Amino acid sequence: MAKILIIDDETQLRGLLSRIIGLEGYEVIQAENCTTGLRQLERTHPEVVLCDVKLPDGNGVEMVTRIKQAEPDCEVILLTAYGNIPDGVQAIKNGAFDYITKGDDNNKIIPLLSRAVDKARTNRRRNAATAAGSTGQGFDAIIGSSKPMRAAVELARKVAGTDTSVLLTGETGTGKEVFAQAIHRAGKRKDRTFVAVNCSAFAKDLLESELFGHTAGAFTGAAKNKKGLMEEADGGTLFLDEIGEMPVDLQAKLLRVLESGEFIKVGETKPTKVNMRVIAATNRDLPAEIAAGNFREDLYYRLSVFQIKLPSLGERPSDIDEYARHFTNVFAAKMDKPVETIEPGYLELLRRHPWRGNIRELRNVVERSMIMASDGVLRAEDLPVELQHGAPASDDSTLPLSLRAIEKQHIARMLGHTGGNKTEAARLLGIGLTTLYRKIEEYGL
Repeated sequence: MAKILIIDDETQLRGLLSRIIGLEGYEVIQAENCTTGLRQLERTHPEVVLCDVKLPDGNGVEMVTRIKQAEPDCEVILLTAYGNIPDGVQAIKNGAFDYITKGDDNNKIIPLLSRAVDKARTNRRRNAATAAGSTGQGFDAIIGSSKPMRAAVELARKVAGTDTSVLLTGETGTGKEVFAQAIHRAGKRKDRTFVAVNCSAFAKDLLESELFGHTAGAFTGAAKNKKGLMEEADGGTLFLDEIGEMPVDLQAKLLRVLESGEFIKVGETKPTKVNMRVIAATNRDLPAEIAAGNFREDLYYRLSVFQIKLPSLGERPSDIDEYARHFTNVFAAKMDKPVETIEPGYLELLRRHPWRGNIRELRNVVERSMIMASDGVLRAEDLPVELQHGAPASDDSTLPLSLRAIEKQHIARMLGHTGGNKTEAARLLGIGLTTLYRKIEEYGL
């Protein structure tokens, strides 16, 4: 269960936020000022801190630096009753995850928390890998010594030192964001910001606002100026995940940015200049999408100057043991639950599984196994039931249920496992929170 620390001197608001966030399954810790907040931070190690800007004994913008120094993995979201651009800019520079206005942005808090928790957990995984002997930086974060993976890494190393646009392709869960971060950290912009955005996670209008930013009054609900992710990525790298999901009219605007180095915020007429490297990723067949009229051919050629196809886990089964041991170390550190032995039968069942969800699915399976494990040993019985059967992927006789029924059953199990926490269930399933809500309604769960 993720921990959220709320630092705010307004008792009523603090209590309201605690109830809203607690209903989503998060553990909430409260503090009324900077001093108490820092003590709670040291004692509870939360994934995310929601911090007011104006506090009795300090300033939230300055607190971001102190929080990040004490808990580098933690993500900070600042809350303010009176948003202003200088504070917002300085907050982001200090390492804040986001800066939102009280009241106006209340509907954003839960989705924003979900993304911040995911980011904090990514930070912790990377640092756990560092503690286990990997630097967690650049290409050291990439696991796998199989021939297909070595070939993909070699291509990424060659392009890293340039400013060339890169298109990463491959199935969902193959580690495209890990590759994008490695390319960024091995390049000339490694000391600048890496900004990632999932194009499938936002509705069209919201995605445009997130990317380009907007001015106050640009549309209903735009109560303040908002800095876009492109502006945040200035000097660094913008990673556009699931680029194939971007609406066609937004693709035209992105193409203009790539060609001219400038864009116009929503509600503005004056262009904003930006200097950034773009790395895009997709699990779609973009040439087929072009033929269907869903993707611009000119944008495709602009993005795919250098294309790298990431192999699926099924194409490199020799890497499965390495991933299993890596994720075991990660979750052992995270759960404070050491594992001394992984039984051969456990690894054998992992090798026999088709892994249609790739690395993400394997990671979730190992996390579940770690929850079930006892006595410092991972055994075959700690695996989900469908893996314990160990049936070959080609044997359809073992799959009497329709895919729809299997999906419904699996989502129901995950909801049961998380005690109804939809945000955590969506993370374990590797899908967006909006998608999970749609599936729950569709299946009547």
